[in-house]
Amino acid sequence: MNAKRSAVICAVLAAVCYGLGAPAAKLLLADVSPYIMASALHLGAGFGMLAVRAVRSKASKRREARLTRCELPYTAAMIALDIAAPVLLMLGLSLSSSATVSLLNNFEIVVTTLIALFFFKEAVGRRVWIAIALITAASAMLSVEDSESIALSVGAVFVLLACLCWGLENNCTRKLSLRDPLQIVVVKGIGSGFGALALAAFIGESVPSSLYVSLALLVGFVSYGLSIYFYILAQRTLGAARTSAYYAVAPFIGVALSFAIFRETPSATFLAALVIMLAGTYFLAFEKHAHSHAHTSVEHEHRHSHDDGHHTHTHEPTAPNEHSHAHSHESIRHSHAHTPDLHHAHTHQR
Repeated sequence: MNAKRSAVICAVLAAVCYGLGAPAAKLLLADVSPYIMASALHLGAGFGMLAVRAVRSKASKRREARLTRCELPYTAAMIALDIAAPVLLMLGLSLSSSATVSLLNNFEIVVTTLIALFFFKEAVGRRVWIAIALITAASAMLSVEDSESIALSVGAVFVLLACLCWGLENNCTRKLSLRDPLQIVVVKGIGSGFGALALAAFIGESVPSSLYVSLALLVGFVSYGLSIYFYILAQRTLGAARTSAYYAVAPFIGVALSFAIFRETPSATFLAALVIMLAGTYFLAFEKHAHSHAHTSVEHEHRHSHDDGHHTHTHEPTAPNEHSHAHSHESIRHSHAHTPDLHHAHTHQR
């Protein structure tokens, strides 16, 4: 399986895991405050992935590059934004329906793409813009299907502010995507979780029963922990804008579950939006971006193999297929199809 296809699968898995979260969190918010819920979701992600990391380290010798002091500013920004975003989302979810919140979450795509384009100079070509436009149009169609229940309310404003935080956070996370994704999720989850818990304690929120806390932790492990892990793996290859576009399938997962569980009949609007969303996904999946480009000499560390045309250094003795260590890249100019991963962050002439 090639790298792009694997990254696409990871992006879709991230959306599936996250798409399960809003309905589950909505049920728990009847007994858990938004601040405690935000804390539990992140702590569930952090401690859950910490356990996964412990199991993985015993079962596999494949190494990942660890976070260093150089990434501290992006790590701190990631945690701060991830404290604010879930609190804003839970406030919005407490004031709006889970369907409304799921659909409004697609505003994150627009924010992530614009920040990636204008601040991090990520290349966004015609096919990607078409895909984003189609996905946004599909989301808008669903959003106005019931104009009474999906309106710009105070709850919706909180959700849009959460999306703004996540758009910034997605681009900070991309700067860390060559590092160990499990370590990133652990740091992010535990740091953000205790930050939100401190905020809840400052406000004076009471802790609910252990049953509700356990359920919230479980939801956090799936919808935040596993979702963020797959998201970071996808960002390594696809970049921030493309990964967030694939992530837009998350609302459809919630809607599809409601059809399956409650035996609802899909409307004509839903079916039309689904076709448009699939068309957008097609433009993303079959995007071709190839041209002559230059790589400057650089030294960095991340997990890599020697069959991608970019890692040509030698080892004594021979290294395993995938491994991590500090290595150098020589200056080179060549032409091939590529995505905006951290090896292809070059600028493009308009």
